[in-house]
Amino acid sequence: MSFLATLFRRREAGIAVMIVLFCLAVGIAKPQFLTLDQMRIILLLTPLIMIGAMGQMMVIVARHVDLSIGSTLGVSAMVSGMLYRFDATWLGFDVPWWTGIPLSIVVGALLGLANGVLIQLFRLPAIIVTLGTLSLYRGLTFIISNAKQIDRQWIPSELKGLSQTSPILGIPWIIFIAFGIAILTYVFLMHTRLGRQVYAIGSNPVAAPLRGINVTQVTLLVFTLSGALAGLAGILYASRWGFVNPSNTGSGFEFQVIAAVVIGGVSINGGVGTVLGTVLGVLLLGCVAAALPLLGIPGTSQAAIYGAVILIALLIDRTVRQQGIASLRRARA
Repeated sequence: MSFLATLFRRREAGIAVMIVLFCLAVGIAKPQFLTLDQMRIILLLTPLIMIGAMGQMMVIVARHVDLSIGSTLGVSAMVSGMLYRFDATWLGFDVPWWTGIPLSIVVGALLGLANGVLIQLFRLPAIIVTLGTLSLYRGLTFIISNAKQIDRQWIPSELKGLSQTSPILGIPWIIFIAFGIAILTYVFLMHTRLGRQVYAIGSNPVAAPLRGINVTQVTLLVFTLSGALAGLAGILYASRWGFVNPSNTGSGFEFQVIAAVVIGGVSINGGVGTVLGTVLGVLLLGCVAAALPLLGIPGTSQAAIYGAVILIALLIDRTVRQQGIASLRRARA
């Protein structure tokens, strides 16, 4: 009994139970929801959000927020898409299909670094800076593309193949990439000195410098990593959907990512959060997104449902924190 009590005090266990109960409820109403084909659909809905959520998680744990992550995705995807479209004209030869991957990551990393510089070196609030760069980077996407879409015929077939299949049980490579990023994020946060410093800064940013932590270095790092992962999500967006549109690529992505992170138990006050919880939060959002069409709920209601889920997650987080504080006080008494 004590083992079960300890297990269900963990936020991750609660999210896992929510996923199971939600899937069972939808499965009762629509039995086709509990099929392997539907599971594949759910998994294909999650990779981009999962990759972005890993970067956003690190930023929020460090007591910041990155609202520009969707626009960063858009710029990175557009730069890579334009390389594929005009490579022969600009360079005089066709570039290898994989060239867009490091290019997109580097573009995203530079945009993320710019956020970090404005926030840390100029002591500006992250929410204000990234709200501004959200619009700035979105406008940059229109400028560099001349407001023209990168159509499907310009995206290399090898790149599109990453979202279609793989030799491993036919599971698309994009899913393995997403879970691979989650594993690397876990290793970084839990088993490296810099990763532990991210938590230390979020827990107590005033005391962190007194412990010898270079707050500027760590802050620049988490924003750069967030941008780099948004860039990776950008090139995989082109792989997943086969086009890049300057007006809607990455639009609303920041909302989905923040929703997944908050649902996964990452505290908006910083210093608290796990990779496992974030992964489960992403999977819950994937289940919700996959269930809406089956239940006949219009896609326009998705944002409202996400908002409701965020509020519920915040209420649960507050309740868990209060119970934890009360338990600690009782133990000391």
